[in-house]
Amino acid sequence: MSEPSRPAASGATAPFDRGHTDDLMTFLAASPSPYHAVASAAERLEKAGFRQVSETDAWDGTSGGKYVLRGGAVVAWYVPEGAAPHTPFRIVGAHTDSPNLRVKPLPDAGAHGWRQVAVEIYGGPLLNSWLDRDLGLAGRLTLRDGTTHLVNIDRPLLRVPQLAIHLDRSVTAEGLKLDKQRHMQPVWGLGGDVREGDLIAFLEEESDLPAGSVTGWDLMVHSVERPAYLGRDRELLAGPRMDNLLSVHAATAALTAVAATGDLPFIPVLAAFDHEENGSQSDTGADGPLLGSVLERSVFARGGSYEDRARAFAGTVCLSSDTGHAVHPNYAERHDPTHHPRVNGGPILKVNVNNRYATDGSGRAVFAAACEKAGVPFQSFVSNNSMPCGTTIGPITAARHGIRTVDIGVAILSMHSARELCGADDPYLLANALVAFLAG
Repeated sequence: MSEPSRPAASGATAPFDRGHTDDLMTFLAASPSPYHAVASAAERLEKAGFRQVSETDAWDGTSGGKYVLRGGAVVAWYVPEGAAPHTPFRIVGAHTDSPNLRVKPLPDAGAHGWRQVAVEIYGGPLLNSWLDRDLGLAGRLTLRDGTTHLVNIDRPLLRVPQLAIHLDRSVTAEGLKLDKQRHMQPVWGLGGDVREGDLIAFLEEESDLPAGSVTGWDLMVHSVERPAYLGRDRELLAGPRMDNLLSVHAATAALTAVAATGDLPFIPVLAAFDHEENGSQSDTGADGPLLGSVLERSVFARGGSYEDRARAFAGTVCLSSDTGHAVHPNYAERHDPTHHPRVNGGPILKVNVNNRYATDGSGRAVFAAACEKAGVPFQSFVSNNSMPCGTTIGPITAARHGIRTVDIGVAILSMHSARELCGADDPYLLANALVAFLAG
């Protein structure tokens, strides 16, 4: 079984400690949807002096921090004073979405005196983790004039009730079997008849919006239980959406910390995409044009040519940061026998020779150098040869933009559950490694 690599500290100061994990808990609670996550990130960027730029406006080549918001995605970058048009980028990529239950276009449902909300399964959630849990409702409302409004009903509103064991004795012998269509529709009240428009009217009232003003919505359920430290010594952290808001938070913190130093050899970038959990193929996903458009426009705004763009991209490196699997004490045989990442052992370097992860030997060297500079331990992850390997935005980013990409992250348990588990030290260890990487 492998032990964490522990490079010697180089004397560089680490900007983040356990206070970073406290702040992560605040970020998770404030970000029940991708739209809330990018709003939370934007608020932190603004406080650090970044300014939002519109994709429909002409961009200038001034230095400083800038960011673009598009739906559930955000791309932010910092241009150092005097940066040449061909200056390479250092990118941290992540994603804002998590597997969950999302509201259908005709949301009002019910039967046998129960009022229900019709939901669709998003991504690959552990369905059983959503049962018998107090759920809120959050997302984005679109009004008749095309403007959008964030909504967050962060109190017990819905529940997916599990069938009592007395009515299904087969659960004991055969295990729980859930039909995604029939068994996952939450209840939210009582009433005889299904009333079309009831849910949206409720959300308009809760949001102080005029009745009938909402014509579109992107809504999802979330657990209202707060993130919390766990364990005898509070060495663990339990919370929702760590896959992958843990990385979004760490990358935002690292970018603002690096921007404060001013003089940099690279242009540091945060790229947090939506729709990773269902393939990344959207205008806000990693397989869309957003990142490439932002990077190219940054080059051209600084007076660069296509040749400068090509030079900048050739020298660019991206860390694709996403959660990975810590060794599970009850299922150790599901892991590779010589690679057992442990929580609080530092970030993980993800490797798959079939290119489910984008890491190669030269990428490993880049990440190892950043961890050594930060004095942060790191671990290696590979899948058991008998188990299918997941994937990330890493291979997509590498193939779409021709950018050297390295897959990394934090090892967790209960991935894709409504409530996941990580080590309380790993978030700030990751953030410190990202600072060293972005700073070059």
